[in-house]
Amino acid sequence: MNKKKTHISLLFLIALITAGQVKAQSLKSVINKAFENAEQQSLLMAKKYENQQGRFPRSFEGGKDTSSDSRWWCSGFFPGSLWYLYENNKNEEVLKYAKLYTDRVEREKYTTDNHDVGFMLYCSFGNGLRITGEERYKEVLLTGAKSLATRYDANVGLIRSWDHNTAVWQYPVIIDNLMNLELMLWAANYSKDESFKKIAISHADKSLVHHFRPDYSSYHVVSYDKKTGVPHKKQTHQGAADDSAWSRGQSWGLYGYTYLYRETKDKRYLEQAKHIANFLINHPQMPKDFIPYWDYNAPQIPNTTRDASAATVMASALIELSDFVDAKLKKKYMQVVDKQIRTLASDEYTAKLGENGDFILKHSTGAFPFKSEIDAPLTYADYYYLEALTRLKKRL
Repeated sequence: MNKKKTHISLLFLIALITAGQVKAQSLKSVINKAFENAEQQSLLMAKKYENQQGRFPRSFEGGKDTSSDSRWWCSGFFPGSLWYLYENNKNEEVLKYAKLYTDRVEREKYTTDNHDVGFMLYCSFGNGLRITGEERYKEVLLTGAKSLATRYDANVGLIRSWDHNTAVWQYPVIIDNLMNLELMLWAANYSKDESFKKIAISHADKSLVHHFRPDYSSYHVVSYDKKTGVPHKKQTHQGAADDSAWSRGQSWGLYGYTYLYRETKDKRYLEQAKHIANFLINHPQMPKDFIPYWDYNAPQIPNTTRDASAATVMASALIELSDFVDAKLKKKYMQVVDKQIRTLASDEYTAKLGENGDFILKHSTGAFPFKSEIDAPLTYADYYYLEALTRLKKRL
């Protein structure tokens, strides 16, 4: 009898393991197909803008392409997408275009009039350096970090995000700005100049205190008094209301404190990331497929647009965050990621070859209150999708 029970238990265990392997293989299949589609689509995009000097894809609205030059904050995302595609498949044609579009961003290493230098340079040159070790890219990144550092005011303790709307904001800092601190931390490690790290940590710490509400949702913009260094106005500029949770902003916060923990091992950042993840995953307005509406408090829910870009940033962050938590949380995070990736890779969100202005994903929302890029493809949605696919593939 005992032998029989043991035999049955062993068969049951083998069945469970096999089921897990089939599921893992199935997700691998989803990822491989997603990469295949993305490479084909992105090569069409690369060729479309190849001879348009200095131009980058931005979106596709009303059946028309919209593009930008390197000054637009999104200029680093398309070359970054090409780097992830090259990393996956080592296609020499993709490498050619990754280098071409990365070089188009180089002039932004001298940019001092906005905070987006990290997005511009670290997504393009940063990935290029990581994948190829190209020495020339180091100078570009270090120069860019020095430019970004000029926007730091020691009295306020933060990097200033914007210079406009001075009638309302004295020293505006947006939640997105957390994403640019990774460039500063890289510069500190590379140059051994600790001033870069001090700036990044000061910004991260002060944002942790002032940007988040008790439920761990975040404001979009916090403006600081330049004399006292304390907040005088808190708003959600691109959200439904000042007290609402703009979905992409929540994902920026999750991603930011996750990599800040990776780079510093400061447990405060890990706890913050876990709290934000809990807020998002358990939010009553989060859809079952975990592709958020453009704002978690949008009054039109469920009759309003989703934001695939918020989902891709969230997925990429959760994959990394799962490396730093216990087995129970890891499983929870990865179950969410599984649903997100499968949904994004489906026909509902993945464009057919040659459609959607040659962008990979559909159904993102840029700035709903300003009627800009609503239910449209966005270059950063594609970028963080490919980053999430890359991270996930390495972990399976």
